[in-house]
Amino acid sequence: MNDHSKMMIDLCPVEGVRTAGEGIFALSFSSAAISRSVRPGQFLNLRVEESRDPLLRRPFSAYRIDGNVIEVVFNVVGRGTAAMRGKKKGDLLDVMGPLGRPFDTVSLGYDSGILIGGGLGVAPLPLLTSSLKKEGKQVVTFLGARTSAVLVTEYLQDPHIATDDGTRGFHGTVVDLASATLRAHPLSRPRIFACGPTPMLRAVAAFARAEGIPCEVSLEGPMGCGIGICQGCPVETAGDEKRYALMCKDGPTFDIRTIKI
Repeated sequence: MNDHSKMMIDLCPVEGVRTAGEGIFALSFSSAAISRSVRPGQFLNLRVEESRDPLLRRPFSAYRIDGNVIEVVFNVVGRGTAAMRGKKKGDLLDVMGPLGRPFDTVSLGYDSGILIGGGLGVAPLPLLTSSLKKEGKQVVTFLGARTSAVLVTEYLQDPHIATDDGTRGFHGTVVDLASATLRAHPLSRPRIFACGPTPMLRAVAAFARAEGIPCEVSLEGPMGCGIGICQGCPVETAGDEKRYALMCKDGPTFDIRTIKI
């Protein structure tokens, strides 16, 4: 169970919005309190419009932290994310966080962190990369996308690239690339950290189980309240004691042994 005692709500001044890829944007804002508390894999719930029309907060992985400045990445899919794209420096953003269970980077018994991201599943990986490097772990990164135009590779360490259409790197899925590379070049006591669409995570989990590699996945999905009240983000568990966990409160990161994926 995650401890939400450090969760806070802050009105954060926007620093800016920049383009990170084709149709992909990075929004930065400053919060001394939240930036100190965020750990890799946690998320922030943003209220992006102040109006009488009740838009739910939207969850975004913490992408990068530079001093007090926090950055999130997103693509424009509806009215809320369109409003995010239109934010200007000095606008105030209502941010709740940090939320959720972070990646377990401090477990004993691993030397190498294998990072696997698909699409905007890249979002938690820069923060995770810097955390693992501080702990002296070897970091090997695999990143996949539909096409090269939507790849976001900044702040990652020499990522191995896969694209569905072959426009950059390996022609095929990121899991095929990762499994072939890791079988050809085994790493010392590896641990997998993965984020991306559910079909990709299912393939990662199958590979990790087959190879006996410890693996954590960060699930993507709608999270209404972000703190476990609305019960709107169930995840089926692997055990018999409790059929469902909540993505926002018990996750979004899960050890693959604890959930059905």
